[in-house]
Amino acid sequence: MGAIHTIPGVRAACATAVALLLGACAADNSASNVVAPGDAPSPTTRSLEAGAALLQSRPPVEALNAYLDGFHFYNGHMDAQMEAHHYCAILNEEVIQCVIYDGNRKDAKLMGVEYIISERLFSGLPKAEQALWHSHVHEVKSGQLIAPGIPEVAEHALMEKLVHTYGKTWHTWHTDLNKDLPLGVPQLMMGFTADGQANPQQVAERDRRFGIDSAQKRKARADIPTPTVAPGADAWRHGNVFQIADPTNTPHQH
Repeated sequence: MGAIHTIPGVRAACATAVALLLGACAADNSASNVVAPGDAPSPTTRSLEAGAALLQSRPPVEALNAYLDGFHFYNGHMDAQMEAHHYCAILNEEVIQCVIYDGNRKDAKLMGVEYIISERLFSGLPKAEQALWHSHVHEVKSGQLIAPGIPEVAEHALMEKLVHTYGKTWHTWHTDLNKDLPLGVPQLMMGFTADGQANPQQVAERDRRFGIDSAQKRKARADIPTPTVAPGADAWRHGNVFQIADPTNTPHQH
């Protein structure tokens, strides 16, 4: 985000955005891609669940106060794409951490994690580490990355911050293949960097569910300056593709 705190005039608006994000959009409009095997919760399990909800505190979970929706693809396999629902905690002005689900309903499957850092922090990483991170410039400017349910002015301010950030994303449950369980090893994911890369049908279907128009968001964000992507990010564009070798031989892409 450059240094997040250096962007003038957006801190107050973004604080408002964060406060509104989850409360404004209990969207409940995106079903999970898979049904996990197993019996339905028993009365005993439901009682334990209810008791835990009343008696146990969950500070790390309660800190997840921002909701973002966008798209990822498997590093090295751009044709394998999926929507990703991010529930994020803003740790400070330069670090955000997100858990990623395949939907926004109660039965959504935990699909992975994304760490988001400022350009200043990214630029200080070793080159080998930078190759694992992707830029957010196109995701923001194209309108593909959205913060559902908050006022346009708050979303715009949030995007002014995010356009300067870099993300490292690992998916652990590859629900796009309709697997019953999280099989195989984590896969490194990337974000889109140019028009024509994202599956237009997926984007259109997402827009329909949320009642938004990515093309209109692109126009509304035209006034957000387009930063130069820092060297080292989006390494796949230069043929530097990394994935963890999977000893189980589980297929991870279509």
